[in-house]
Amino acid sequence: MEDDRKDGAYGTPQKYDPTFKGPIYNRGCTDVICCVILLLAIVGYVAVGIIAWTHGDPRKVIYPTDSRGEFCGQKGTKNADKPFLFYFNIVKCASPLVLLEFQCPTPQICVEQCPDRYLTFLNARNSKDFEYYKQFCVPGFQNNKGVAEVLRDGECPAVLTPSKPLARRCFPAIHAHKGVLMVGNETTYEDGLGSRKNITELVEGAKKANGVLEARQLAMRIFEDYTVSWYWIVIGLVIAMVMSLLFVILLRFLAGIMVWVMIVMVILVLGYGIFHCYMEYARLRGEAGSDVSLVDLGFQTDLRVYLHLRQTWMAFMIILSILEVIIILLLIFLRKRILIAIALIKEASRAVGYVMCSMLYPLVTFFLLCLCIAYWASTAVFLSTSNEAVYKIFDDAACPLVGKTCKPENFPSSNESRLCPNGRCQFAFYGGESGYHRALLGLQIFNAFMFFWLANFVLALGQVTLAGAFASYYWALRKPDDLPAFPLFSAFGRALRYHTGSLAFGALILAIVQIIRVMLEYLDQRLKAAENKFAKFLMTCLKCCFWCLEKFIKFLNRNAYIMIAIYGTNFCTSARNAFFLLMRNIIRVAVLDKVTDFLFLLGKLLIVGSVGILAFFFFTHRIRIVQDTAPPLNYYWVPILTVIIGSYLIAHGFFSVYGMCVDTLFLCFCEDLERNDGSQERPYFMSPELRDILLKGSAEEGKREEVEE
Repeated sequence: MEDDRKDGAYGTPQKYDPTFKGPIYNRGCTDVICCVILLLAIVGYVAVGIIAWTHGDPRKVIYPTDSRGEFCGQKGTKNADKPFLFYFNIVKCASPLVLLEFQCPTPQICVEQCPDRYLTFLNARNSKDFEYYKQFCVPGFQNNKGVAEVLRDGECPAVLTPSKPLARRCFPAIHAHKGVLMVGNETTYEDGLGSRKNITELVEGAKKANGVLEARQLAMRIFEDYTVSWYWIVIGLVIAMVMSLLFVILLRFLAGIMVWVMIVMVILVLGYGIFHCYMEYARLRGEAGSDVSLVDLGFQTDLRVYLHLRQTWMAFMIILSILEVIIILLLIFLRKRILIAIALIKEASRAVGYVMCSMLYPLVTFFLLCLCIAYWASTAVFLSTSNEAVYKIFDDAACPLVGKTCKPENFPSSNESRLCPNGRCQFAFYGGESGYHRALLGLQIFNAFMFFWLANFVLALGQVTLAGAFASYYWALRKPDDLPAFPLFSAFGRALRYHTGSLAFGALILAIVQIIRVMLEYLDQRLKAAENKFAKFLMTCLKCCFWCLEKFIKFLNRNAYIMIAIYGTNFCTSARNAFFLLMRNIIRVAVLDKVTDFLFLLGKLLIVGSVGILAFFFFTHRIRIVQDTAPPLNYYWVPILTVIIGSYLIAHGFFSVYGMCVDTLFLCFCEDLERNDGSQERPYFMSPELRDILLKGSAEEGKREEVEE
């Protein structure tokens, strides 16, 4: 009945073929239509990039612009010596959407320096400070109007407050002194017409924009930390690379010992983390403020505050303890399967040893991904800055033309000026009414979609290339004598020459799911303010379903690419054959293939944990030998997190070669069992060591008895 189930529900097992010697060299092109579609899409993508580069102006991101759309601080312009942008009324910059458009609806001028003192227009007009005040009025300002008229026409700001430049823009220097919000050294201000008010009112108005302001301040502090710590971050990443390379080399010769050393080291590293958290928790006992809860504290941009709370260290200790217990339990229940996984890793180490250039292939993938990211990012910037400056009529009095577009250069002499005597033509936003400007959102979506497609194609190309090289090793009966010359380059050439369409097909399916997930995230952000619980529940379910779908498609694509590398079939046929082969060996997949993934994950955690602990002690000045060497930082978690994330990516790059090798050998092993029986007429292609331990650990007793016969 088992054979009937295999032959029916999960396809027909492979039959013995005396001519089959591994990856087929005499193959044809597959999924040609998808290849043509990809080439046309790339041509369209290049066209979009050219159009964006023609219309876009990234200077809008680098340089601020005044109310007339002129850049501040750019060489060759009249504002070359005025690098900072000054806002007449910063409170009107409260909307985050306005800041995304790079402007806010208040008069703005370029200035040489930000205000460094508190002044009102009314007080400064008849004093010696007026010459200083005039530099913050519109260019060409003539002091021939009344105070009310000047403020109404937006020719001068009502008040100057001490400001500091941030991203080349002047923002009020708001700070707290003894619990009182202050701007500079003032606690009160005048509204420009002589009315004295508490500065808290100005601050409360500015706090509407404070979320964006704090975000910018946080970004600038993080940027400052990177400027003083980048050298040490690079050193940390180099250490991670050396550790990963050393680990992989040792794995080549001492696979069994290294796996057990890795397991013990991960347990010890987690154990030390638990011990350190407990010591910090005990040290804070009795300190003032250490018993404040995380909920009461709320979100703080300075994350160092959380490290002074006992509850933070308790949470860390609980998380690490749970992780430690889970790993120990998994090791106890999977101890027999770990021996089998070690045998598979040993075979993978031999394969990598015979195809050593495979360890360098992740650099090719990294380079191609960098090209994709650079093209996507530059195109996105040019598209987002390709809007034109739109000017509209503003008038505080009743005027039928308010909101209509205008041109500032000829507005004073136009009919609109006569119909609206008190009106002014002021910059409104960046936009446009042409077909190109209306299509910008669609072009941005197309840009993101093509990025996902090309990035997935690059990853697929790497997987097919590595699978083809390692499959050549497995199906060599006399290793390494029967191994073809330059297996990696041969596999790379076959993938590009014959299977570009198949790779594009698999990458396209994955890109569609990923762009849908991005849209769902966008909609979720837009619906966060909604009170409809059903809509939130539905959105959560959709996000979960598409996350699971993406994971399944990645798993299916990975195994389909292995079948493409071996047999040269199209994507759908390869995906079906790979899925059926895995289902016919589902127990081996569950207890063997995933155990190796778990062991590789432990290896990544070991490298990341070791480098992370070293970075923590260094950047927190806890290593006495280098206390004076570590740079002063605003947030020491910035370089630590960067080193941790970078170390994981580096370790993942090295282990991804081993992971692809294990997956390829495992699929070939399953095929080998179906094609051959170990006799002299139908010998196994697997090594004797791998055959003995894999067949011994197989849960399929019927298959094992058949092999033994």
